[in-house]
Amino acid sequence: MNRRDFLTQSYLGLGGLAFSALAAPVQPESPMLPKPQHMAAKAKRCIFLFFEGGVSQVDLFEYKPALEKLAGKQIPKPSGAVGEIATFSAAPNRVIPSPFRFAQHGQSGRWMSDQIPNLAARADDLAFIHGIKVDNNNHGPAVYHTLTGNMFPGSASVGAWVTYGLGSENQNLPGFIVLGDRRGAPIGGAGVWANGFLPAAYQGTLFRPGDTPIVDLRPRAGMTAARQRQELDLLRWFNEKHAAERTGTSEMEARIASYELAFRMQAEAPELVDLSRESEATRKLYGLDNPISEPFARQCLLARRMVERGVRFVMALHGAGGDRWDDHGDIKSRIPKHCQEIDKPVAGLLADLKARGLLEETLVVWASEMGRTPFDNNLVTPTPGRDHNQYGLVVWMAGGDVKPGATFGETDEFGLKSASEPIPLRDVHATILRLLGLNQNRLTFLNAGRFKKLTDIGGRVIKEIIA
Repeated sequence: MNRRDFLTQSYLGLGGLAFSALAAPVQPESPMLPKPQHMAAKAKRCIFLFFEGGVSQVDLFEYKPALEKLAGKQIPKPSGAVGEIATFSAAPNRVIPSPFRFAQHGQSGRWMSDQIPNLAARADDLAFIHGIKVDNNNHGPAVYHTLTGNMFPGSASVGAWVTYGLGSENQNLPGFIVLGDRRGAPIGGAGVWANGFLPAAYQGTLFRPGDTPIVDLRPRAGMTAARQRQELDLLRWFNEKHAAERTGTSEMEARIASYELAFRMQAEAPELVDLSRESEATRKLYGLDNPISEPFARQCLLARRMVERGVRFVMALHGAGGDRWDDHGDIKSRIPKHCQEIDKPVAGLLADLKARGLLEETLVVWASEMGRTPFDNNLVTPTPGRDHNQYGLVVWMAGGDVKPGATFGETDEFGLKSASEPIPLRDVHATILRLLGLNQNRLTFLNAGRFKKLTDIGGRVIKEIIA
C-alpha cells in the first residue's frame, strides 16, 4: 500500500468511527425530571379529590332559604338555561328544600351543611367557586370534561398536563398517581387519567386498595436485585434497538421507562403504602378507626404521604356504581352516608398538611362532574332526590396561593344556576394551572396540526381566589 492510499483509508476510517459515535442512540433524558414553573407559585404539588356522581351543592355548600318557602311547588322558569335543565324545570316538578341544617362557620362566615361538620371546621382554609357550568348534563361526558377539559375520550387528563409541564420531584415513584375507589372504576375508566395525545409517560398510574397497590410490585421468590438488573438491562437493549429503527415510539419509550421505574419502586413503594408507622393520633385524625370512613381515609392519608415524597399529582376518587353521588332519590339517607365516608378524611388531610407545613406547597382541589337540581320531577315519591344540573357545579380549593375564605361566583336564590354569567369549566382549569405556576398558553402540545391545551380556547384565571 502506498502512502496516498494509506492516508486516504485511514482518514475515512477515522471519520467513520467518529460518525458512528455520533449516530449511536443517545440515552433519552427521563420525561419525568423536574421542570421549572413558568411563573412563581407556592404550590409545587396537587391533590385532586374527585367525587363522582354529582355532589348536591344545595345540600352541602349553598344555603337557600327560598327552597323552604317554595317547598312542594313548581320552580319558577329559569332564564338562560337550555337543554335538559330547561326541559326539567318546565316539566311538572316540586321544589325540594334541603333536609339538612346549615350554619355559618369561621371568620369567613361560610354557610355549610351539618352533614360535613369536620370540613366545616376548616372553612377558613377553603376558597369556593360557585355556579360553574360543564358542557353536558350526562355523567360520562361531564366526567371527561371535568378531568380532561374535553367531553370526548382521547384527551389528556389534568394530572397528565401537570406532570407534562412540571415533571416529578421523585424519580422512584410515578409522577401522577390515581387512588381508586375500592368499589369499582369511574365512568370512563382509565380514560379519565390517561395521557391522551401527550407522550405515554404522563399517564396516571392506578394504585389499588390494599398492601399490593400494583400487581407484581415485589420480586418473585428467588429473584435477586442483581439478577433482575441483568434481565432489565438486556430487555432495555432490545427495546432501544427496536425503537432506534422506528419513529413515533412514545409508547415504547414509556414502556422502557416504566420497567425502570417499576424496578426502583420495589424499594420505595412498599414503605409508601405501609400505614402502620403512622401514629394513632394521625390515624384517628383521618378516620382510619371508623369502618365507614376508613377506605377514603386511607386514600387521603396515602395522598399526603405521596406529596410528602415529591409525587407531583395525586387524584383520589370517591364514588362508584350504586355508591356514587348520583342521588335521584332518597337524599335524606343517601347524602349522610356519602358524607360520613368522606368528611373526616378530607378535613384530616387539610389539617395534617397544614400541621406539617405541606399545605403551602400543595394545592388541594375538591370537584365533582356537576351539581344537582333544587327540584325533583317525581311528584309522588315520599323519598325525593335531585336530578343532574350542569349549571350548578361547586369547586373549592385550598393551599398554595389560594386566598383562604375567598368566594367567587354565586348561584341564584334556588341554587339552580349562576346568578350572573355562568363560569366555564376552562376558567377553573386555568386557575389550577396558574396556582401550580403554569401558564395555560405556554403549556401546549402539537397534535394533528393544532397546538392543544387543557383549557382549549383559553380560560380566565380566577384571580379573586388567589392571594
